[in-house]
Amino acid sequence: MSMTPDLQQRFSNLGENDIDVLIIGAGINGAGLFRDLSLQGVNCLIVDKADFGSGTSAAPSRLIHGGLKYLETGEFGLVAQSTLERNLLLKNAPHCVEPLPTFIPVFSWTRGIWAAIRTLLGSKTAPRSRGAVLIKIGLRLYDFFGSRDQVMPRHRLILKKQARREMPHITPTIVAGGIYYDAKISRPERLVYELVRDGLDANATSLATNFATLAAVSEGRLTFRQPDGREFSVAPKLVVNAAGPWIDQVNTLLGAPSRLIGGTKGSHILLDHPELVRSLNGHMIYFEADDGRICLVYDYLGLALVGSTDIPAGDPDNVSCEEPETEYFLESMRSLLPTLRFDRDQIVYSYSGIRPLPASDATAPGLISRDHSAPVKEPEDGRPFPVISLVGGKWTTFRGFAEEVADTVLSRLQRRRSQSTRYLAIGGGKAFPADAQQRSAWIRDTASRSGVAAERADELLRRYGTTAAALLSSISGYTDEQRLTGAPRYSLREIDWIARSEIVVHLSDIVMRRTTLAIEGRLTLEGLREIADVAGAALDWNAERTASEIQDVVSQLSRFHGQALTGKVAAEPEKAAPGVGLTQFQEKAGSREPDL
Repeated sequence: MSMTPDLQQRFSNLGENDIDVLIIGAGINGAGLFRDLSLQGVNCLIVDKADFGSGTSAAPSRLIHGGLKYLETGEFGLVAQSTLERNLLLKNAPHCVEPLPTFIPVFSWTRGIWAAIRTLLGSKTAPRSRGAVLIKIGLRLYDFFGSRDQVMPRHRLILKKQARREMPHITPTIVAGGIYYDAKISRPERLVYELVRDGLDANATSLATNFATLAAVSEGRLTFRQPDGREFSVAPKLVVNAAGPWIDQVNTLLGAPSRLIGGTKGSHILLDHPELVRSLNGHMIYFEADDGRICLVYDYLGLALVGSTDIPAGDPDNVSCEEPETEYFLESMRSLLPTLRFDRDQIVYSYSGIRPLPASDATAPGLISRDHSAPVKEPEDGRPFPVISLVGGKWTTFRGFAEEVADTVLSRLQRRRSQSTRYLAIGGGKAFPADAQQRSAWIRDTASRSGVAAERADELLRRYGTTAAALLSSISGYTDEQRLTGAPRYSLREIDWIARSEIVVHLSDIVMRRTTLAIEGRLTLEGLREIADVAGAALDWNAERTASEIQDVVSQLSRFHGQALTGKVAAEPEKAAPGVGLTQFQEKAGSREPDL
């Protein structure tokens, strides 16, 4: 079993009655709750049938946003919470969350007002062609709801001439443009892992395991089978079902059948398109496609991320971006940016996931609420524990959702909250340099201690946050100068450290979640073999296991991500400027009033 030494020790000491709360599902909601409860001194076990953050939580639009479109459906409370949580994440996870100026192309002045009023009053049809008046009202409201812990400038509305200077390839049919501010997350999968790690560090009796399947449920005891075939049993006082789109399946296994989920599929593609990335100038374009759906495109690690679809779907184990979705994205981009070329040969990676939305009779999937709930199934004969199911929610609001559920759990356990997570840094965001001067000092000190160049220390700080210091100070048989074939910005030492330190079971955990090697298109067959050799040495894989792990990654990338590994690697994206930290962003942008 691939487990860090501290976790091996914890599981060896596990007794049947040592766990207060069992959390099934280690996506963003489960991981957030695990950290919160562990911080309160609650003994928790979090399990997942796959890797941490490998399901729906690995398939978002990679935005940390307040949900501008939810204003149309009157979900003001959700927007208020989402914008607050966005502002908090900019502070608590500065190593992977950064400001994202967003451009909305406007094609008329007054269209959409009556349709928006109908939607606000409960109509099941989405408004179309939102004009400048409607956009202006929406952006004013968005600024208002985002004023708590405000960290970014207010919106602007600019006329056509200036809008086309800002976005030179935009279609000339626009009449104006709105610019407002949200945020993006560079490594959502890592953040899920970091939440789990923070929970383990906060409570020495909490446990976490990935790739553990539920083998049996009997009279309050749940037995799980681990990857090496060994089993363990627990008898929790309470179970939280955080399995996302698998919630109803898990509840059936627990003896608490439900019909809570009515998921929709969201797909995305990533384009190797340097000209587009340059023209975006750090902005996202958030636009309405010809059929009325909301789409987006922005610079993600030097590639152009395009998304997303919203299609009713219910098979989270077999989901990928399909041909009609790909064509839809390309056609939407051609219509929006007619002077640029968009073709399939530019696609580096694609991904898709099922949003675990509540069951709904809405005719338009986009109108299904993204708010969250936590219904409870009380104990019954043969099931002495209650089951709390985490339904719906947005990536952005995980902390607030976790706090609400944690307070419910604490009340049921007759315990009190000992600390808040509101201003608590996550993972590599701890002790993160607060300004340019502190950043320079951190880089200089880390470079001096580890013997790497300052530029390299800065690169690792952007990739791992302050966790980079532990990586560079670790004892390894590799040097930082030994780099991966096809991905020279990654070292063999990084791979070795991740394999030994970050609860890795499979090769895919490294290339698809602990790093962004796969999604960046940085992998070649030769490079993958190098990674497998390093991971295999760290995790004691034999030649047969190593070959199997390589084949599994090749198969996953081909089947689910449209990526066929060859000896060649995608062209190295133009080196992006260092991620704009929150303080630097504030200094650069100021607090500008709307232009119109």
